[in-house]
Amino acid sequence: MNRTVDRLWSLFFLMVPVLGVGVFVWAMADIYPMQGHWLPENVDEQGGIIDGLFLFILALTGIIFVGTGVALFVFLWRYAASVRSESVAYTHGSHTLEVVWSIIPAATLLFIAIYQMNAWADAKLRRPSVVIDGKREPRPPIAEVTGRQFEWRIRYAGADGAVGTKDDLFTVNELRLPANEEIVLSIKTEDVLHSFFLPNLRIKQDVVPGMKQLVWFRPTRTGSYDIVCAELCGWGHYKMRGRLELMTREAFDAWYRVEFAQQETSSFEPPAAE
Repeated sequence: MNRTVDRLWSLFFLMVPVLGVGVFVWAMADIYPMQGHWLPENVDEQGGIIDGLFLFILALTGIIFVGTGVALFVFLWRYAASVRSESVAYTHGSHTLEVVWSIIPAATLLFIAIYQMNAWADAKLRRPSVVIDGKREPRPPIAEVTGRQFEWRIRYAGADGAVGTKDDLFTVNELRLPANEEIVLSIKTEDVLHSFFLPNLRIKQDVVPGMKQLVWFRPTRTGSYDIVCAELCGWGHYKMRGRLELMTREAFDAWYRVEFAQQETSSFEPPAAE
C-alpha cells in the first residue's frame, strides 16, 4: 500500500511540469477554450523585439522548470522509503557543486542582461527626435497622461506643440493618437503609484508620485485598444480602464478640431499648468 501511495505522489509531482508546459502550449496554439489567453495583438513597430525577449526568457526559465520538475520526480520515484531498504545516508554537501550552481545562474543572468541591452535602450533611452529650426531635438510629447484614483486624464498639446498652454485639449479615459508616427507621451500621477499599461503596444511604465516620465512607441495600424492600470492602486483599481484609439493622421486632426471647438464653447475650465 505504501509503495502504491509513493508512486502516486511521484506521478502527481511529475504532472506539475507536464501540465504547466501543456497549458502554455495550449494557449499559444489559440485552441478552445484558451483563445485570447496568450499575448495580445502587437501593433507597435518595436513590439516584436519585446515579444522575442519575453519568449526567450520564457523558454529559458521553462527548461529550468521542466528540469527541476523531472529531477524531483526521479528522486521521489527512486528513493521512496517503501522501495528502498538501505538506511538514510547524510552528507554535508559538496563545495564544488555549490560553486557550480552559483556560477551558472549568475552567468545566465549576465547573459540576459547583455542580450536585452539594445531592447532596453530602444524602449527607455533612445527617445525619438525631430528637426526643429534646422536642429535635431528630442520629439516633444503629443500629450500628457495623468493617473489618478481612478481614471486617466489626458491633456493634448495644442497647435503650439507644447503641453501646458491655453490651447490644450482635455479628455478622460480616451487617448486618441495618429498611427504610423513616432509618439511620445509624458506620464505622471496625481496621487498614488499607478502603472500605465498599453498591452498591444508592449508599453508598461510605473507612474511614480513626484516624477514626470516619458514613453514612446510607433503604432503600425489603426484600431481600438485597452489602457490598463497594472498596479494595485486602491479599491477602484479594477475600473481604472481607458481606451486607446489609433487613427489616421487625417482622422486625428479632424477629431481634434471638433473636440477643441466644443471645449472652447463649453464652460470647461482647464486645470492650471504645472
